[in-house]
Amino acid sequence: MNDKQRVAEHAAQQIENAMLIGLGTGSTANYFIEALARRQREESLQIQVVASSVVSAIKARQLGLPLRGIEHIAILDLYVDGADEVAPDLTLLKGRGSDLVREKLLAKASQAFWVLIDQGKRVERIGQNFPIPIEVMPFAWQLVQRSLAEIGGKATLRANGDGLFVTAYGSLVLDTIFDPITDGITLNGRLNAIPGIVEHGIFAQLATAVFCGHDGAIEENWA
Repeated sequence: MNDKQRVAEHAAQQIENAMLIGLGTGSTANYFIEALARRQREESLQIQVVASSVVSAIKARQLGLPLRGIEHIAILDLYVDGADEVAPDLTLLKGRGSDLVREKLLAKASQAFWVLIDQGKRVERIGQNFPIPIEVMPFAWQLVQRSLAEIGGKATLRANGDGLFVTAYGSLVLDTIFDPITDGITLNGRLNAIPGIVEHGIFAQLATAVFCGHDGAIEENWA
């Protein structure tokens, strides 16, 4: 069992009956979905789930988890997902995939948000290892690109083969490098103030806990 599997199993063991749980997207989230389905099957755990993506919805349905549509919920007990980067203050970078809007909606709507990572996802500051993904309205991308440049961002449209990458929400993505790198909470506020941005990959002051698998052990950091 690798660290991703171990931390997913650890989180799944803490799920209680009657919970409504948001499911993240990605390799670590997949391990959590599998562990949750096994507990439902073997222990008759009574839960319902909401998926952050089509991929996670398909996986949950295949494994027999009772699935609710995101349009039918206003609050969740718990959202569980991975992250691309985690800073010491528990600010996250997410969204290298295509479901930023749904992921942040579920994180915000949840009474608790658990983040599952391995040690390689820890960073000193957000944007250390990856550009910040910024979803933009397709007709506004050049205006947003200019606004990002004004706060030190070098933004490049994400490609997909011979075309442009389009998110599940129908947005384009500007992968943006900031120089100098600003702390995640400050940058979060600046991005939120730019018209034309649909959503971005900084998840500030949303994580309740980060569970990190490292050398066979689990480290828990609570906000």
